[in-house]
Amino acid sequence: MRGKKKQPDTGKLDRIVAETRRNRDQRERDYRERALKLYPWICGRCAREFTRENLHELTVHHRDHDHDNNPADGSNWELLCLYCHDNEHSRQLDATGAVDAPGDKTSATHNPFADLRSLLKDEK
Repeated sequence: MRGKKKQPDTGKLDRIVAETRRNRDQRERDYRERALKLYPWICGRCAREFTRENLHELTVHHRDHDHDNNPADGSNWELLCLYCHDNEHSRQLDATGAVDAPGDKTSATHNPFADLRSLLKDEK
């Protein structure tokens, strides 16, 4: 019986993950509601205005990118439309070098011009 491995309690793990997601969702609802009360329903970048009908397209962006930093005065938030919010995060990833970093599995490995010189020489 010594070499027998104990099976992980997947039910417990599932409960922990579900509770963590619920807590995150509740935290997001809370700061979103507060931000929508504090700020006008206008994108902080493109100045697009929102109504109740399209308010779901307006997001709360954390200026310092820390979703746990939610001061009561809203100083870490700005309201951005979905498009500007995606653009802001893309720019942040580009600035930190997190996108297509060397050795990253998402970076391209094929170099289509690697043998261009020899191909051009062959045509002469």
